[in-house]
Amino acid sequence: MNTFDKKLGKGGDGEKRRNKLGFPKGRVLDPEDRDHVASLIGEGPYRRDLLIEYLHRIQDAENCLTAGNLQALASLMRISMAEVYEVASFYDHFDIVKDGAEKPAPLTIRVCDSLSCMMAGAEALITGLEAGIDKSKVRVVRAPCMGGCDVAPAARIGDREVGEATVDGLLELVKFAKTNKDIPANSPDYIDLARYQQMGGYDLAMRIRAGAIQFEAMLELLKQSGLRGLGGAGFPAHMKWKIVRGFDGPRLMTINGDEGEPGTFKDRHYLEHDPHRLFEGALIAAHFVEAERVYLYMRDEYPAVLQILRTEIAALEAARIIEPGFIELRRGAGAYICGEESAMLESIEGKRGLPRHRPPYIAEVGLFGRPTLNHNVETLWWIRDIVQQGSQWFAGRGKQDHPGIRSWSVSGRVKNPGVVLAPAGVTIRELIDDYCGGMADGHVFKAYYPGGASGGVLPASMDDIPLDFGGKLAELGSFVGSHAIVVLSDQDNIKDAVLNTLKFFKHESCGQCTPCRGGTEKMVALLSKDGAPDENTLRDLEAVMRDASICGLGQAAPNPVNHLLKYFREDL
Repeated sequence: MNTFDKKLGKGGDGEKRRNKLGFPKGRVLDPEDRDHVASLIGEGPYRRDLLIEYLHRIQDAENCLTAGNLQALASLMRISMAEVYEVASFYDHFDIVKDGAEKPAPLTIRVCDSLSCMMAGAEALITGLEAGIDKSKVRVVRAPCMGGCDVAPAARIGDREVGEATVDGLLELVKFAKTNKDIPANSPDYIDLARYQQMGGYDLAMRIRAGAIQFEAMLELLKQSGLRGLGGAGFPAHMKWKIVRGFDGPRLMTINGDEGEPGTFKDRHYLEHDPHRLFEGALIAAHFVEAERVYLYMRDEYPAVLQILRTEIAALEAARIIEPGFIELRRGAGAYICGEESAMLESIEGKRGLPRHRPPYIAEVGLFGRPTLNHNVETLWWIRDIVQQGSQWFAGRGKQDHPGIRSWSVSGRVKNPGVVLAPAGVTIRELIDDYCGGMADGHVFKAYYPGGASGGVLPASMDDIPLDFGGKLAELGSFVGSHAIVVLSDQDNIKDAVLNTLKFFKHESCGQCTPCRGGTEKMVALLSKDGAPDENTLRDLEAVMRDASICGLGQAAPNPVNHLLKYFREDL
């Protein structure tokens, strides 16, 4: 045997070595696991972009994802187990159980511990629940913002969302449930397809499809209305449409329903009351940019909304208002970063929600490599009214140079928290006194978050600043973002509030870039120490995070810290 044959392992000792290495390495696929997973996710062919959907189906049925489940799914999809694992482990709502490890308790209670819920007593709620449950049957999980800020503290048991949750109330529900499946989602009283059509719903969309309004006329209408993207960035809607339409087709459209910013719940409010106004706005937008399909990405924290959307999409298909599959509902899986539009696209493609390096808009790097129009839920919700009522109906309801009516999610120490309609450019004092019934009894206004956790925190002395994109707010290093207002009082310590928001950002950082990953972790460590924090180090971290983070999470996370050091030194 020559030297070349020996290197190939042919004959002699080399042949023995080859045989030893010929046995399967790692876990051996169990055919029963493969058959079981196939029964849960359905028959193939299996699409790579549906990986997260398949993981949801397994998690829903099994209450976890075992190593056998993951290997079986990888085998069925003909991708590596590592690829399946890295996606499953990225998202909070998937419970991975390794071989020999104990499975989660069959019933889960999630308790929000973000800012508004912390102020409403989430810590005491968690402590009371942990003392009152049988941990072999029930587990209590801390959850980031669940969109129940107006009914804080918010919790979820099984698929039922519970507002103003109490220990006794949740433990009473435990008595009637052994597993998550025993507690279904809430059933809000909403306007279904039949009621919506009785009120003239979809007449406008049908007329537009028939050519009643031309593209240029529609762009001018949107421009005059001042409609912007209302998910946080505020990019003018008419410019998005023009940009996307300017690229060669085929084109797609996405709807971002992943409102995970602490303090934000306006999209949930609209979808639980009038979902078809969103759908009609989406059909109009899709018509004008000639989108072949619409992907609706909805956060998994909203089980009631998800049920409504499934039901009403099916109704639209049955009524032949849309073709089957034209609107494809995709479930998030517990990742705030997927509210960033490029991370959302990655998630829709069945990947980890890592933000892309991209220009200010996503048309040329869109979904599946196609030009893609992306809008927030509320932006599309207003389109029917703008067309029917005219651009000035929308723009004229603003204040002076701040066109447009806006939906404000107001929570915290106000008497009547909730979603309120108020002009763009409204002040915090006006929101509190004129729209929310004033401060809660026994509380004196001290500070406010003007744009959710990432918008910074301003003192009560700045109660006359117009709340809108740009302007004085931007000069102060703040922004209105998703129009989430959290009001704090004299009974709140601002350092504690800022630490809560930084813990949220630390938990939700995707980890792709070091400035955000390491910066949020270090900021939490510095703020967690007793006494005044190391201000020089905090300022250095702030500069690096703003200049070098890939996306808005790392760039905006230092805002509350900056304002804490600038305006609330007495709370350090």
